[in-house]
Amino acid sequence: MDHGDVAWILTSSALVMIMTPGLAFFYGGLVKRKNIVNTIMMSIILMGLSSILWVLVGFSISFSGDIGGIIGNLNWFGLNFDGFADTTLAYPNTLAFAVFQMMFAIITPALITGAIAERMKFSSTVIFTTIWSIIVYYPLAHMVWGGGFLFKIGSVDFAGGNVVHISSGVSALVLAIILGKRKNFGKAVYHPHNVPFVVLGAALLWFGWFGFNAGSALSANELAIHAFMTTNTSAAAAMLSWLLIEKIKSGKPTLVGASTGLVIGLVAITPGAGFVPIWASIIIGALVSPISYFFISVIKPKLGYDDALDVFACHGMGGIWGGIATGLFAKSSINSAAAWDGLVFGNVNLFARQLAAIGITIVIAIVGTLIACGIASLCTKGIKVSKKDEDLGLDISEHGESAYPAFNGMD
Repeated sequence: MDHGDVAWILTSSALVMIMTPGLAFFYGGLVKRKNIVNTIMMSIILMGLSSILWVLVGFSISFSGDIGGIIGNLNWFGLNFDGFADTTLAYPNTLAFAVFQMMFAIITPALITGAIAERMKFSSTVIFTTIWSIIVYYPLAHMVWGGGFLFKIGSVDFAGGNVVHISSGVSALVLAIILGKRKNFGKAVYHPHNVPFVVLGAALLWFGWFGFNAGSALSANELAIHAFMTTNTSAAAAMLSWLLIEKIKSGKPTLVGASTGLVIGLVAITPGAGFVPIWASIIIGALVSPISYFFISVIKPKLGYDDALDVFACHGMGGIWGGIATGLFAKSSINSAAAWDGLVFGNVNLFARQLAAIGITIVIAIVGTLIACGIASLCTKGIKVSKKDEDLGLDISEHGESAYPAFNGMD
C-alpha cells in the first residue's frame, strides 16, 4: 500500500465531502428566506441517506463485478471485503476508493434539488433521491468508472461530467417539468435572499472541487497536479467570462454572477480535468458561461419551465459542454486512459465516443427520473406541496422551524 496515495485519496474525500454543505449554502442563499431551511435540508439529508445506501449496496453494484456492462453485483454488499488489504480495483486500497466515491454519490442527487426548490414535499424528495441513486447514479458510475459499457466503447470522464453533472442536470429539468411551476413564477421577480451565503457556498465548492478533480487521479502524482491547475484555471476563466457578459448586458457585474460563473467553470472542466492541456481549460471555462447564460436568459423563458436555481443550464449544459470539450481537446500524452487525441488534434474517434456517451447518459437520466418520480408520487400521494404550504414556506410547513426567528419577533 502506498501511504502517500492513500493520504491524498482520504484528503480528497474530505474535500469532496465539504462540497455538499457548500452546495447547501449556495442553493440556500438563492431561495426565499422562508425556504432556506428546507433547501439546505435537502442536501444535508443526503449526507446521511446516501452514505448508508453506498455502504449497503451502492459501492457494490457500482464497482463489484459486471452484469451486461450496465451494473455490478452484490458481492460487496455492506462493504463485505477485507478493508485493510483488498486492492481488487488496482488502487492503493479498495476501501479508500470506496470512501472517495461515496462523496460523489452524496453530492450528485443533491444537485438535483436546486431545480425543485420551494415546492416539492420533503418526503417525496427523500424517496425520489433514493430510487434515483439506485437506478441512475450507480449504473452510470459502473458504466463509466467500473468497467462498464461507456468505458468499453472508449469514452472518458475524468471526474464526473456524465456520471455527476449531465445525469443530475437532465434529471433536474425533467423533474422540474413534472413538478410544475411555483405559484408566482413568471409574475414576480425572484431575488436571492442572502448573497453572502451564495458566495460562501461557491467558495466551499471551489475549495472542495480540488479534491473532486485532482483527487480523481487516485494518486499523489503529476496527473493530480495537472488536474488541480486545469480546475482552477477553468473556474477563473468562467467567472471572468460571466462578469463580462453581465457588464455588457446590464452594465453591472454582480457577486451572484461571479459565484455562478466560477461554479459552472468547475462543472465544465470536470470531465476533462485530467485529459486536456492547461491552455484548453481557459477556453473551456470562458465558453461555458455564455452557453449557460443563454439557456438561463433565452431558452428557459421561451420554454417556460421552472428550474428554480437553473440546475439544467449550469450542471446539465455545463457538463454536456465539458464532455464535448474533452472530445475536442484531450491529449493521450497527458493521460493514456484516453485512447485517442481530441478532434482539435486531428482524430475524430474520441469526439464521436464522447457524443455517444452524452446521449446515452441523457436517456438514462430521463428514463430513471420518470421511474423514480412515479414511485415517489405513489408513495407520498403527489410530490408537490399544497398552495397553502407554498405560501407559508417550506421551512415551517415541512420542518416546523425558521432560519431567522428574529424576523418573527422571536429573538
